[in-house]
Amino acid sequence: MHILFAKRFRKTYQRLPKSLQKQCDERLLLFEKEPFHQLLNNHQLHDPYVGCRSINITGDYRAIFYNENPNVVRFIAIGTHHELFGT
Repeated sequence: MHILFAKRFRKTYQRLPKSLQKQCDERLLLFEKEPFHQLLNNHQLHDPYVGCRSINITGDYRAIFYNENPNVVRFIAIGTHHELFGT
């Protein structure tokens, strides 16, 4: 699996505290090895992210991605549940 990052994801990631960046890096490594690991809670999303999926970074932080093709995943956003979904 090849993982790509959208500009929005990279910009938001750079603004995160270092401890949260480290947690994100660890979850992305886990995702690369085992995309449906229980800790990730990998699940499909609805509006406004139809066609995308989400994984847990922490209890409140999520990373949103979609499959460009069977071998490529693109992460497009990272943030708190409230920041991403407004709820």
